[in-house]
Amino acid sequence: MDAAPRQPPICFEPVLDIPPPNPFPLASQSLESMNLPNKLTVSRFVLTAVFMVVLFAGSPHCETAALVVFIIASLTDFFDGKIARARNLITDFGKLMDPLADKVLMCSAFIAFVGFADPHQDGRMLLPAWMAVVIVARELAITGLRLLAANKDIVLAAEGAGKHKTISQIICICANLVLICYPQWTVGGQAYGKLVFGAWLPLFTHCSEWVAVLLTIYSGGLYLWNNRAIFLEDR
Repeated sequence: MDAAPRQPPICFEPVLDIPPPNPFPLASQSLESMNLPNKLTVSRFVLTAVFMVVLFAGSPHCETAALVVFIIASLTDFFDGKIARARNLITDFGKLMDPLADKVLMCSAFIAFVGFADPHQDGRMLLPAWMAVVIVARELAITGLRLLAANKDIVLAAEGAGKHKTISQIICICANLVLICYPQWTVGGQAYGKLVFGAWLPLFTHCSEWVAVLLTIYSGGLYLWNNRAIFLEDR
């Protein structure tokens, strides 16, 4: 009887633990290659989204949480510029996106305030709509100028007046947030927030709104005038 044909030995190949492919390889490489100031700038866009979600969450103390998020986002604006200058990490990306991140954060807050009622004056919004329109219009005009300059391979950095404007807007937004959330701050059932802020904060908040609007108009007009050659010579 003929012997049965021998079966070839079965070889088991080792299973390699291969990680799944990254669906966003370019994005990962871009984030890894970014310097720290640019990462802080990008984080401000993310924090703006978090700020808006928390502000309108409707849960207890959501306004206080939004205040904390806004302060953290504002600190990134301070540290990205400070670190970039100290370590000589100033880039065209930072010059363009840092002011843009500021504008997105500030405009989001001012537009949101139009939908909040002033807790100390019946029938008045926390921020008059016309003030929000002036601020947003100024920021759009400056952004348009920067885009026009970028089309001509010119990068326009922020100026001193614009930085003062940003500081005044941060103070204004923080004052408005404290105004709507300090009644929630209680210790042992006592509303200490009212004792500390109730006497002076409403007036301070209204004054900060006017200062922010006036500096917004002034800095915007000055920026357009100093860079008027960009749009006057555009043919």
